[in-house]
Amino acid sequence: MLSSEQIQQYRQQGFVVLDQVIPQAMLEQVKARAALLVEQWVEDSPSHTFTTKDNNRSGDDYFLESAEKIRCFFEEEAFGEDGKLVQDRSLCINKIGHALHELDPVFSEFSHQGMLGQIARDIGMQQPEIRQSMYIFKQPRIGGEVNWHQDATFFYTTPQSVVTYWFAIEDATLENGCLWVEPAGHLGPLRERFTLDGRTTTMLPLDGTPWPTENGQSVEVKAGSIVVFQGTLPHYSAPNRSNKSRQAYTLHVTDGACEYAKENWLQSRELPLRGFDL
Repeated sequence: MLSSEQIQQYRQQGFVVLDQVIPQAMLEQVKARAALLVEQWVEDSPSHTFTTKDNNRSGDDYFLESAEKIRCFFEEEAFGEDGKLVQDRSLCINKIGHALHELDPVFSEFSHQGMLGQIARDIGMQQPEIRQSMYIFKQPRIGGEVNWHQDATFFYTTPQSVVTYWFAIEDATLENGCLWVEPAGHLGPLRERFTLDGRTTTMLPLDGTPWPTENGQSVEVKAGSIVVFQGTLPHYSAPNRSNKSRQAYTLHVTDGACEYAKENWLQSRELPLRGFDL
């Protein structure tokens, strides 16, 4: 699936872009399915808000129990001072998570397709296991910023193995909040670990290396493209103040040949832990 040049870039830069490899019809199918899930969702509580400004999820059962469920989360600016939604409800949802890949038939078919397994094999994964899925809306005008972070913070394995598949369901541009990465930043240290003990979460500092401020690279991609990146690669996305959404779908995949930390917040207890259909 990947050329030798693409594999080399993945290893040296920590990420690789596959341009427009998902058919438009498949994109429209998952986009329509996400809209239907939002329409059917009935838990309209302002407490169900997602933000990366504060990663303390202690006592937030709605979030902590979403590991093996399908739940919607509001944008952090979805509610005004009067407690009402600032725009149409369908334009206020931040994301849907975190088990779409197993619990929804449309997303399950999309998530387990053989092409993704070929990519995993090309980058050296022995036993790919999908840990989490998210459908991210990055809504027009109120799409929230996602701070610089590394995904291995949340999916810690020994040795490090988590890989992110980031699917552009719509065009991702500078205007609507595309990804930014730090090229070769995956060669640096893991800065933090996010752990769960009971109902208490903790962000443990590991290394004081500052996040990139001037050496980030924007990753503008067309709909249907996939960005594949390593778990220690620092990445970020800006707020979306444009009138266009930036819908994306992500999978976090770990290698079953590595030890998955029992302190990670997301654990597979009831659902099967599967890879891709090859």
